[in-house]
Amino acid sequence: MSITTANTQAIIGEPEVVEDAANAEGSAAWDLLKSAAIAIRPLQVKDGSIPVEADHAAAAQHVAAIIAGIRALAPAFPHDAEYLEALVKDFQRWADEGFGVPDFLDSLVAFQPQQHRVDGIRHLVVFPMYTQNGSSDRLVEALIVETIWPEFIAELEAGDYGNKLFVSLRLVDFTPGYDTNSAVLFPETVAMREIPPFTWGAIFQDREAARYRRVVRAASEITKLDLPEQAARMLDDQALTEKTFVMWDIIHDRTHMRGDLPFDPFMIKQRMPFFLYSLEELRCDLTAFRESVKIQKRLSASDDLSDAEQEMLEHSALVQYAVIFDRIFRFAITGTRVRNYDGLGGQLLFAWLHQRGVLHWTDTRLAFDWDGVPDAVVALGDAIDELYWRSIDRPKTAHWLAAYELVRGVLTPHPASAWARGLSDEVLSGAPKGYTDAVLDDEFPLSMFFEALDKKMNPVIESTVGIRGTDD
Repeated sequence: MSITTANTQAIIGEPEVVEDAANAEGSAAWDLLKSAAIAIRPLQVKDGSIPVEADHAAAAQHVAAIIAGIRALAPAFPHDAEYLEALVKDFQRWADEGFGVPDFLDSLVAFQPQQHRVDGIRHLVVFPMYTQNGSSDRLVEALIVETIWPEFIAELEAGDYGNKLFVSLRLVDFTPGYDTNSAVLFPETVAMREIPPFTWGAIFQDREAARYRRVVRAASEITKLDLPEQAARMLDDQALTEKTFVMWDIIHDRTHMRGDLPFDPFMIKQRMPFFLYSLEELRCDLTAFRESVKIQKRLSASDDLSDAEQEMLEHSALVQYAVIFDRIFRFAITGTRVRNYDGLGGQLLFAWLHQRGVLHWTDTRLAFDWDGVPDAVVALGDAIDELYWRSIDRPKTAHWLAAYELVRGVLTPHPASAWARGLSDEVLSGAPKGYTDAVLDDEFPLSMFFEALDKKMNPVIESTVGIRGTDD
């Protein structure tokens, strides 16, 4: 018997077994587990280890409490039994081996949420991990999450939009790593000894939806935008907005692996100018927009729709509004101006629509010509697709230069930009690193419109940190 197991009874006792996942977040077992996870975090360093030997006794007590909490909660999550058993072993081994760099490969491989895409099913998730848009340190995080998987999404996934890796979740309760802007749960963030094939990736659509509703409500008031009736409904209906984001994200996510791609779609493995990331993320969003237009046209032509198809038709229109408003109101002005590729994508979409006469900022009032918006948005997607298709036959750096010309054809570069003036022969004949190094952190600064909007919207955007679907 390990030291951790032997000490569990003496330190914290055994909490009462939890049988119902629907009430897990209110249980003594969850409170024990969450409190212990929070308590062990200050003892960890960036790689997740606990190097100070004087902290090991306290860390062992916290691990004992975590294990006790997992065991008490496990009966409420029978579909995760193999994972939770492996999780206990990984925590136990970490303590027994002296709290070195944690290795949770075994439990990560056993955790397969994509196999349980059932609306409302819950998971207990505990790992040493970093959180994107949160902490870059691999600290212990504990979450209770709930799957969002309505029937119309299941039909989409079973048909033309298959994506076996995609998992849609709702945050129920969480440790401080998720009291941030992080809205994803990715396996690659977990501390492990080697990289296995990844079989799932999860997005918290409740957080995405809650942020969207708060930001768009404020932005539409500030810009005096008269929202279309369907778009306005989302601001008052969290569940409706969550489903809209699930539909958007399932199409977006699969697009990274599809199309005429001149490079590895998983661009996180590569070092390149940040505007390339902007175009890839925007390409996927505009594909979700385009496909939603197709779905809307197809289903609108039918007089005999099932309940799932009726919901699919409704959300196909809502996805189009969500892509536009989230991109221009939140993405464009969220985060720093240091290589902000999502921000650049929002700027690009706004300027493209404005220059094609379907978006107007007149008399300090924002307005759209909605009949012309779909064709304009699809045209931007077509321009990016054309760039990709042509770049299959181009060298990498020539593709980078062509991508820059696409962006600068819509947005004005920084006056000091070396790229805008023309890169020197020394850079052009050198390694790709020289091209990337020459890109300014803020290569395409905010327009005057966005500078003014940012000043008014900044407190609203800051207020969405840590938001969940129950926050109104």
